[in-house]
Amino acid sequence: MSNRSTNSTTKISTFILTIIYVVFALSAVAVFVAIGAFYQGEPIETTISLMAIGFITMAMAGYILFQSRKRMASLKTENPPVITTIECAKCNIKTTREFQRGDYVFKELEPCQKCQDQKQMITAIYREVKEKEKPVTV
Repeated sequence: MSNRSTNSTTKISTFILTIIYVVFALSAVAVFVAIGAFYQGEPIETTISLMAIGFITMAMAGYILFQSRKRMASLKTENPPVITTIECAKCNIKTTREFQRGDYVFKELEPCQKCQDQKQMITAIYREVKEKEKPVTV
């Protein structure tokens, strides 16, 4: 079994981040061009238009970055625990424990603690999935 890092599910796509950074850079360029146009005596309408375009696109890129980080955080999932079931064939005692590396089905373990006669065996390995509570509708 391979354990996957939970960080891989919370990372934003590098493609989306690249697009957001390019938009930030272009909006910063628009603001600097607007400032340059103002000092060069360009018409005020041009300066205001470029400044508005720069600040609006900065705000939109920031909003998209914030929302995508928020969404990735909400999509973070936790892996349910893996459970190993151990049985004694003679006295039929079942015990469960957390999965340990090296466990496999039909693996013989230490002798049974109750009957001390027969070795215990792993009979099942499974994930324990908790059902989500459904909202009650009236």
